Amino acid sequence: MRKNCFAHLALLAPLACAQAPTTAPGPEVTTQDTPITFQSKVNLVLVPVVVRDRNGKLAAGLRQEDFQLFDKGKPQVISKFSVEMAAGTRIPIAPQVEQTPEEKELGVNASGLVAPGIVAPDHFIAYLFDDVHLDFADLARARAAADLHFTTALKETDRAAIYTTSGQTVLDFTDDRVQLHDALQQLRPHPIARSSTQDCPDISYYMADLIQNKSDTAALNIAAQETILCMNSSNMTLTQAQQIAQTAAQFVLSSGQQESRVAMSVLKQLVDRMSAAPGQRLITLVSPGFLRLDEQIPDETEIMDRAIRANVTINALDARGLYTDTPDISKRGVDVNLDRVKQQYDRDAARASADILAELADGTGGAFFQNNNDLSAGFNELSTTPAVYYVLGFAPQNLKLDGSYHALKVSIKTPPGLSAKARRGYYAPRHLSDADEDAKEEIRQAMYSREEMHDIPVDLHTQFFKASESEARLAVQARIDVRKLRFRKADGLNANEVLVVSALFDRNGNFVQGVSKTLKMRLKDDTLTNKLNSGVNIRSDFKIAPGTYVIRLVVRDAEGQLMAAQNGAVEIP
Repeated sequence: MRKNCFAHLALLAPLACAQAPTTAPGPEVTTQDTPITFQSKVNLVLVPVVVRDRNGKLAAGLRQEDFQLFDKGKPQVISKFSVEMAAGTRIPIAPQVEQTPEEKELGVNASGLVAPGIVAPDHFIAYLFDDVHLDFADLARARAAADLHFTTALKETDRAAIYTTSGQTVLDFTDDRVQLHDALQQLRPHPIARSSTQDCPDISYYMADLIQNKSDTAALNIAAQETILCMNSSNMTLTQAQQIAQTAAQFVLSSGQQESRVAMSVLKQLVDRMSAAPGQRLITLVSPGFLRLDEQIPDETEIMDRAIRANVTINALDARGLYTDTPDISKRGVDVNLDRVKQQYDRDAARASADILAELADGTGGAFFQNNNDLSAGFNELSTTPAVYYVLGFAPQNLKLDGSYHALKVSIKTPPGLSAKARRGYYAPRHLSDADEDAKEEIRQAMYSREEMHDIPVDLHTQFFKASESEARLAVQARIDVRKLRFRKADGLNANEVLVVSALFDRNGNFVQGVSKTLKMRLKDDTLTNKLNSGVNIRSDFKIAPGTYVIRLVVRDAEGQLMAAQNGAVEIP
């Protein structure tokens, strides 16, 4: 069983879980397993943009100067621009430490075979089934549609995970169709406090909110009339019936609030979990929707804010399919006029429940699939990433620390006839960020990325041997050309500190182990100039099971704030 150093849905500090022993090569160069403080850099706001022409076809070949970006209506300078292709990332097998020049040129691994590399997953979709709010009929239809989607639509570079708002069913990222099918078959409704029988009076969460929070006398009187009828008590006064209705409304309100809190809390945790996916990150929320009260707006805002900061897109699928206003005969009462009014409340509740799905999708640049019974098409549509998209980055100027929402707008200057879809905004921080935390977050984001950076010359090598059929030892070696770094003079020595992070991911992109090391250098001039021609080696050791792994190496120095990031793969038979 692979080592996993973070609890489910709680990826907080994975690098702290594996600390390997280090040795000091000399008094001028030492390594230690301790964190390092970097100076803070300007934080960029990243804006993914999908561009299409009038016919809906993706537009490729655009340049930075073709875009305009506005923050609260004010034009911004685009300081970062990249073109992203959703075609899969082929990661080469990392060279072995003891290779001959001929082996290195041929790309020969330890077993003597030519290693073409592996195609690493770069598209991660978490399917969150809202089994707290879904009834059995809708959940069964969504389950069948998802099963067909997994069988026919997932590609080689896709990885899917299944989560539920109740927490009863969990499957981490995989491409195993059998595991996905089995997880789907486990899905069942798990309401928190709803009754399977019709209550008297039958008050919905929507009506309970009107009665208790909005003091809606019309809704209270309807509930009171139903109380008198369903209790078949002609002697009951309206005041007595209202008291019974208010008590029932308070219970329904409390239960509904708890269900909404649970669903939103799990979604927030899932966004945090998705920030560790090394590629494109999508959440498909499968739900009938649920009522979000005014007091829960900050919770919804926090979810969208976290998703935006973590580059997580939330898509939503209304599992009710094509919603109609046909009365629910299972809830027919004893009074036709009362039924008619109650049915209007039910229709209003259904529309209000869908609002949060639309808001979450719209606020994170996602899509909302609703009013359509072809749920299989919905899953396919919401799980597809564009073949090409652009990422714009800018540094907000004179940003006020007020937590306010900043609306973003992206337009295309040239060529004409193109439209851009991008995230709609971001939230300003409420306080100055901590330099230590900023540096750790930058390292963390780099570790869970596939992007390679070469500001610092670094060579990645590996070495492994099998201790048994079920256990192997892997050494990851980073050779750093420290002569290219910037040094600070301190007591006549050249000082700098370099953080080296080595991390392993399994073939499904799940984090396995990580080691962080700090290289402290206090070098004499002669040492720096003449004695470090071969660079400085930092070794990290892992005890793992045989298999295929992606290695992610991230290096950053304190003085120049330069970074290097490389990918490598290793196959241990």
